[in-house]
Amino acid sequence: MGFWRRLISHPGAVVGLVVILLYILAALLAPWIAPYGPREMVLADRLKPPAFVDDGTAAHLLGTDQLGQDIFTRILYGARVSLAVGLISVAISLTVGTVLGCVAGYWRGWVDRILSRVADLLMGFPYLLFTIFAMAVIGPGFGNLIIALCLKAWVEFFRLARGEMLTEGTKEYVEAARALGRGPVAIIAGEVLPNIIHSLLVLATLRMGYMIIMEASLSFLGLGIPPSIPAWGSMVNAGRDQMLNAWWVATMPGLAIVGLVLAINMFGEGLRDVLDPRMRR
Repeated sequence: MGFWRRLISHPGAVVGLVVILLYILAALLAPWIAPYGPREMVLADRLKPPAFVDDGTAAHLLGTDQLGQDIFTRILYGARVSLAVGLISVAISLTVGTVLGCVAGYWRGWVDRILSRVADLLMGFPYLLFTIFAMAVIGPGFGNLIIALCLKAWVEFFRLARGEMLTEGTKEYVEAARALGRGPVAIIAGEVLPNIIHSLLVLATLRMGYMIIMEASLSFLGLGIPPSIPAWGSMVNAGRDQMLNAWWVATMPGLAIVGLVLAINMFGEGLRDVLDPRMRR
């Protein structure tokens, strides 16, 4: 209960969480909220302006694109893609990075050296260029996009978990657990992990926003989600040639990306303030 009281008392975290929940709710209820189908095209309605720009009688709240598709509908369905990519890629990266980091930090020696060199090698590549190369090799698609993002994303969780394990591994409670005959897995999972999980969760929250931006960037370049599936990045790409005469085609999905990522970062920063004892002091 103390955690929730501190979280509710943090304005940034509350605002971020409310906005995130609204995005999630909109994504889940898209089939019932959306006034049109995500692939429904009416060429007679192409490049219709948003209702608040038109005379107020427009049937398209956020306008239409060059194919006559309703932008509001595609944003709702695109939220499903962005949220799914962010959640799944962060969950996989968090799991893999934490396990490998705990293994390296606990056993050290040659295991630590090998894993650390691999992590250092991956850190040397710019993330976007690395994922572009990976997508060029394995091809576009939702599953391949998750794989490409996770190939490098685990490194940050690995470095954090390893550093925390090196610090916690020398403390008295770990030595006491060893003296009682507890095995390495029991010590890591039962003793150390509960003391470092808050740092990992804060990092995971903040990295989710970055994953959403990466997905949008790859979709913008045509290397992420296939064009047949509504995705915010590909929607921005589709509207970049229409900025002068139909600014809403690219602007509306762009604002959706900004709103979600900003909310995630606000919630992540608030979560860090709430969970970090040093920040509370």
